[in-house]
Amino acid sequence: MKPEKKGLIASSIVALTLVSTLAGCSGNDGATAGEGNNAGGSSAGTELKPVTLTYFSEDSSTNWNNMKDEVGKIITEKTGVTLDAEFAVGDPVQKISLIAATGNYPDLIAAKADVGRLVDAGAILDLTDLIEKHAPNIKKMLGDKIVRTKYSLEDQAIYSIPTWSAVDEKKFKADGGFELQHRVVKEAGYPEIQTVKDYEKVIQDYITKHPTDENGNKNIGLSLNGDDWHMYQVTNAGFQTTGGPDDGEYYIDQETHQATYHFRRPEEKEYFRWLNHMNNIGLLDPESFVQKTDQFKAKVASGRVLGLADPEWDYGDAQNALKAAGKLDQTYGHYPVTMSKEYKDTSFWPAGFDGGYGISISSKCKDPVRAIQFLDFLASEEGQILNNWGIEGKHYTVEGGKRVIIPAVQERMDNDNAAFQKEAGVGLYWNMMVHYGDGIKDSTGNYFTRSYPEQLTASYSEPEKETLKAYGAEHWKDLFPAEEEFGPRAYGAAYTMSLASDDPAVILGAKMKDITWKRIPEAVMSKPEEFDKIWAAYMADLDKAGVKEMEEAYTKHILNRIELWSTK
Repeated sequence: MKPEKKGLIASSIVALTLVSTLAGCSGNDGATAGEGNNAGGSSAGTELKPVTLTYFSEDSSTNWNNMKDEVGKIITEKTGVTLDAEFAVGDPVQKISLIAATGNYPDLIAAKADVGRLVDAGAILDLTDLIEKHAPNIKKMLGDKIVRTKYSLEDQAIYSIPTWSAVDEKKFKADGGFELQHRVVKEAGYPEIQTVKDYEKVIQDYITKHPTDENGNKNIGLSLNGDDWHMYQVTNAGFQTTGGPDDGEYYIDQETHQATYHFRRPEEKEYFRWLNHMNNIGLLDPESFVQKTDQFKAKVASGRVLGLADPEWDYGDAQNALKAAGKLDQTYGHYPVTMSKEYKDTSFWPAGFDGGYGISISSKCKDPVRAIQFLDFLASEEGQILNNWGIEGKHYTVEGGKRVIIPAVQERMDNDNAAFQKEAGVGLYWNMMVHYGDGIKDSTGNYFTRSYPEQLTASYSEPEKETLKAYGAEHWKDLFPAEEEFGPRAYGAAYTMSLASDDPAVILGAKMKDITWKRIPEAVMSKPEEFDKIWAAYMADLDKAGVKEMEEAYTKHILNRIELWSTK
């Protein structure tokens, strides 16, 4: 970022903050209402003037209800803020590029890794001063981790409030790995499922006995969601099955911190060869790379898909439909599948708090102070409990000092969660707020989130409990390598780095993506005897497009992040 641009933005903050503060003094628009108490909440005897803030997010939100849900109404009551929200449809990068190019900036923007495009355009504010003056909850929660929210070693502005990476998390819930329906593993006698061959055999044995469902429709062994950006979920399994942590499109050497475009690892070639094999023997859904997400979810919701290699947040709506239909044995368990026993599944390899993806305030925001106070309320203990647990007496009760979800509410969460979330709003706002992670307790001694052992157990269906018991586990996490088996990552999760749009790693990365998203489906769906030839052509395409130059550029960014994070 050029120094003159940064100076311009800094000046804008001062001017905007001054205007908002003066307006608050003369017109009671609430700009200063939260200072000194709950930063965004309504002060005693002070009514916040309603304000509507526009918001764009790269993430989808299928259950968004314009803050008319029960939790949303409370948030508006506490902050005076209502969001006029738009969520990405299709390629979110194109939308962010359009926002940056046109100057039509929403008040709040969640641009994830594409925030660099907004920084280059001068579209978002440095939030350093706003946090210091108007966001005590955010400041308290981040503590000395605030250095990890800084943009880069060269430009140490804070352009986003981190919302994806949880603070001080100890993850209890397994929501990744490879999935199999409970009825499938039950019929197989609950065998060991550790390698792709184990996984394949269970599916093959079941589909041989049951080629169709009860309606005569063909059962599907493994279906992938390769629709647009969902392709990342398909290709991530390459490093997941070969011992690599989730660092996006790179494999980072933990000693040298050298970045390698992860598809260039010979180990990963063998994973995609296995997918090719699954296709050849008829166990891979032939529509995996051409179906749309809605079609993928419809197949899962039909109960015909025996296996998945997909995060739960992607297929969750379809699984909820199965629950609502009473098809509980056709829902899924999670298994740590790797290419061979020499590898460990890395689902629980901790990245630590890495700042990263978050929510930004635009340089054209109508009231930056109200915006930061809104985000600060969500970061407060009250805001986090409201989002994670809902409203006391309506969604949960306190019994003997312990928060407990009301049984009827728990049943709806388990079996009709999409409709429930749209109505109640519980869990709907998590990616708008900096938050504590699983395993962290609030001032009352209760967990902030509902993902802790006792609550997870309460959410399990009978087939799920039966499967876990058969494997000698209380929770799916028990089947996976534990956090303690992995060392710390000095750079956090590499994929959360935000780079300038003209950075070589970004420009070349776009070329690599186009090549990869063409070649991977081609290789997987080819005849087995053609696989090596196609893969060799794929590697040659990457070399020709400058993959080594891209890796060098990204390695430099990794090293710079490590240096930045070492400063205080």
